[in-house]
Amino acid sequence: MSDQADAAPAEGDDLLLALLQRWRLVLIGPLAIGLATLGLSYLITPTYTARTSFLPPQQQQSAAASALASLGGLSSLVSGAVGGRTPADQYVSLLESTTVADHLIDKFDLLKVYDKDVRIEARKKLAKNTRVAAGKRDGIIVVEVDDESPVRAAEMANRYVDELRSLTDRLALTEAKQRRIFFEGHLQRTRDRLTQAQLALQASGFNLGSLKAEPKAAAETYAKIKADVTGAQARLDSLRRNLTESAPEIQQAEAAIAVLKTQLALVETTATQGGSADYVGKYREFKYQEALFEQFSRQYELARVDESREGLLQVIDAAQPPEKKSWPKRALLAVAGTVLGFIALLTWVLASHRWQQIAGQPGGAQRLESLRAAFRRR
Repeated sequence: MSDQADAAPAEGDDLLLALLQRWRLVLIGPLAIGLATLGLSYLITPTYTARTSFLPPQQQQSAAASALASLGGLSSLVSGAVGGRTPADQYVSLLESTTVADHLIDKFDLLKVYDKDVRIEARKKLAKNTRVAAGKRDGIIVVEVDDESPVRAAEMANRYVDELRSLTDRLALTEAKQRRIFFEGHLQRTRDRLTQAQLALQASGFNLGSLKAEPKAAAETYAKIKADVTGAQARLDSLRRNLTESAPEIQQAEAAIAVLKTQLALVETTATQGGSADYVGKYREFKYQEALFEQFSRQYELARVDESREGLLQVIDAAQPPEKKSWPKRALLAVAGTVLGFIALLTWVLASHRWQQIAGQPGGAQRLESLRAAFRRR
């Protein structure tokens, strides 16, 4: 055991002696490597980073939320037609879309700038040079663009905001915009049916029997009940998307529709007893379409108001041409080159010393040869 204890300090002394013998290489070598790395960094083309931040369109509390309750069953239909709140991540995905990338490639001729032959390669290069992130707490979206030209980097960053604004104008992303499109379509169809009902009513004429039938009161009652039937049917259709036919909610809705249809049939029978079924029926259809038109018009206007309030994209910091480069960081490269050079040279000195120790031992030549053969096999 004493021989092993004496061998360990001796080996440590040998390593220290080897380092002292080559101290110039271990200390001056890394400094030379660091200076060489610093010099080579001047051959790298500088890269500039432009940054812009903006607040995406915020969805307001809908001014029509309370008014939707007046639609009864139609509110369920609207709920199925429009989505919920749009997260900031959705806008980040739009900024990273192929459509936006292609517009920037065309606008700034990036195929030539990036020296690419096909669009897919230019898109990859653009994606590598662009970073888009949304704040988890404040929802602020930040766009950073790297480019060799500081002016082009700022213009591209600002162009992302313009492309997002143009894209959101074409897409129904917010709840209010979806609701506005929904009511706009129903309003147009109801307007057409109302015009047809009015023309049919004007062509029908009336007689004394029509007056005795009190068409106005009958038509208003008919219009209300029929609107209730439409709403209840819409509610039933909405429930069937998530529930089975045996669910209590489905059965209650079907029962409510049956009651309303019974009332509707009773009104139709009473109204046509005066012998003026043609005039009364057309008058009732006219009043029904008129009631629907008023409801859809009110909801459409409220949706337009909500859309105008929540569709604003607010730029916080517009991108400016950066005054300093973001890459290469020459000081960091020099320090990294010095540290890596020191580690490499220290490893080489220690390995060389160990190699010499093995060669000086009995049978060391054969051992080194076997190590070389094993290394070549790897």
